[in-house]
Amino acid sequence: MARHLITSALPYINGIKHLGNMVGSMLPADVYSRYLRQRGHDVLYICATDEHGTPAELAAKEQGLPVAEFCGQAHDVQKAVYDGFGLAFDHFGRSSSAQNAELTQHFARRLNENGFIEERAIRQVYSPADGRFLPDRYVEGTCPHCGYDKARGDQCENCTRVLDPTDLINPRSAISGSTDLEVRETKHLFLLQSKLQVEVEEWIARTAGEWPQLASSIARKWLTEGLHDRAITRDLDWGVPVPADTWPELAAEGKVFYVWFDAPIEYIGSTKEWSDQNPADRDWKSWWYEADDVRYTQFMAKDNVPFHSVMFPATEMGVREPWKKVDYLKSFNWLTYYGGKFSTSQKRGIFTDAALEILPADYWRYFLIANAPESDDSSFTWEHFSATVNKDLADTLGNFVNRVLSFSRKRFGDDVPAGKEAGEAEAKLGTEIAALLSEYEAQMEALQFRKAASALRALWSAGNSYLEEKAPWLEIKTDPEAAALTLRTAMNLIHLYAVVSEPFIPASSKAMRGAFALADDTATWVTAEQAKALDTVPAGTAFTVPPVLFAKITEEDLESYRERFGGAPE
Repeated sequence: MARHLITSALPYINGIKHLGNMVGSMLPADVYSRYLRQRGHDVLYICATDEHGTPAELAAKEQGLPVAEFCGQAHDVQKAVYDGFGLAFDHFGRSSSAQNAELTQHFARRLNENGFIEERAIRQVYSPADGRFLPDRYVEGTCPHCGYDKARGDQCENCTRVLDPTDLINPRSAISGSTDLEVRETKHLFLLQSKLQVEVEEWIARTAGEWPQLASSIARKWLTEGLHDRAITRDLDWGVPVPADTWPELAAEGKVFYVWFDAPIEYIGSTKEWSDQNPADRDWKSWWYEADDVRYTQFMAKDNVPFHSVMFPATEMGVREPWKKVDYLKSFNWLTYYGGKFSTSQKRGIFTDAALEILPADYWRYFLIANAPESDDSSFTWEHFSATVNKDLADTLGNFVNRVLSFSRKRFGDDVPAGKEAGEAEAKLGTEIAALLSEYEAQMEALQFRKAASALRALWSAGNSYLEEKAPWLEIKTDPEAAALTLRTAMNLIHLYAVVSEPFIPASSKAMRGAFALADDTATWVTAEQAKALDTVPAGTAFTVPPVLFAKITEEDLESYRERFGGAPE
C-alpha cells in the first residue's frame, strides 16, 4: 500500500473557526484520511495552529495575557472543537514549537548559503499613533486591482491578489484606524523568489496538471505575473527569531521571521513534534526527506493557494535539499452564509463551537462535504441544511436502520434471522451495491467530495428500494422465511453502510457497527465480493437496536437557529 502524507491549512490561533474554514481544509482532509486508512494505506494526517504574527499579539493584549500563554490556551480550545468534529489528526501541533523554530532557522540558513536570501534596507509603514511598524496585514485600504475597500497590505481577500502595503489606496492602520502613517527605513531579509521562477514554473508544469483547475489556475496566474522578491522578516516581538549566528545585527534588533515563511514549514515541524513523542517507532524524516514513496496531498481554501503552490515550493527548492513537495493540492472555493461571507470579526454565520452545541458533529460533517464548494462557491442556508439532514440522514439512512432492526427484533428476536437462501432479488441488489460502491470509491480516489457524497447517498437509497420491493411486513404474513431473508440482507446492508459511511459520519457509523455482536468488527473496507454477497453478518449474530441515529430538524428548531445565527438577509 502507498504512504500518504496529508496536511490541511493551519487554522490561525486567533479565535474559533467558522464552518467555511472547516469545509475548506480540515474536514475534507479528515474524510480522505479516514478513507485511505480503511483501504489499508499508511496515512499520516498532520495539522497545527498557526500562532505567529500580530493578530496573536493583539488578541493576547486584549485578554491581558502573555502571548505565549494566550496561544497555549487558544490551541487547547481549538483542539477540543476539532476533537468534537471527529477530526482524526495523527498530530495537531503548534507553529510556536521548538521543532518549527529549529527547522525554520535551518531553511533560512540554507537559503542564505545558496544565494536566495538578501538583506535589504526597505521603507516600511510606521504608525506614530500605534508607536510601531505595521505588519502588512495591519495596513488596510482599497485594493488597486479590484477596488475592495478592506484589502490588507499582504493580500486582498476579495480578488486574492498578493499586495504590499504601499500598493493600497487610502491606507490606514487596522489597529487604531489612524491614517497618519509614515514610511520609515528598516532592514529585512528577502527571499529572492525571482531567481527561482524558472524552477517553480518547470515544477508546476510537471505537477499541477492533475490539480483542480482552481488550484492550478491560481498558481499559473501568479507565475505569469512574475515572482517577486519578498521580505520574510518582520519587526515583531512574537515569532521565530532570526538566528544570531547568521544575521547578528538583525537578531540584535529582535527581527522574527514572517508568519508566512514559518507557517508552511510547520507541516514538517508538526511531523517532527509527532515523531519526537515516540522516536523509537516514528521517523519524521521518512515522510519529508528523500520521501519518494510518499504521496503528499494538501487541502486548503483558495486564498491559501498562492503561498502553497508557489512560495513554499520555491522555499523548498532553494534549500537545495530533497524535501517532499506537494503532489496534489486540493483547493476549495468559499462557503458563504446566505450568499454573504462568514466573518470571524463580524460574528456572521455559524462557528464550529456553536455548531456542536446545537447538533452532533455528523450532521455538520455530512452536510458540509455533500455541499463542499469545489467547483464554485456554495451557500449555507438553514433551509437547505435542514432539508439535507432530514431527507438524507434521517429518512434515507436513519429510518432504514431503525425500521429494519426494530421489525426484525419484534418478529424474530435478538439474533439475525436465517430465512431462505439468497435469491434473484438479492443477487440483483448485490450487483447494484457493488457497482455503486465502485463509483463511490472512484470519486473518493479522485477527491471529488460532492460526487462521493452523491454515490454514498445512492448506496443508502438502494437499500430502501430493496426493502420497498420485498416488503417484509407483507412477506411475514405468508412466508416468514422469505421475510427473514429480506431482513438478514437488510442487516448486512446496515453493516456495509456502517463501514463505507465512516469517512463522512464516523460516530454514527460506529453506532451502526456496534449494533451487531461480531467478534472481529473493524471498519476495514468492503470488497466488491463482500458487497455482492452481503453476508458479512451471518444468521445467528446477536444485535441491538441503537438509539435514533438522526433526529429530524423541526420548523421550531429552524426558527430558533435563525434567531440565534441569522437567516436570509432582509
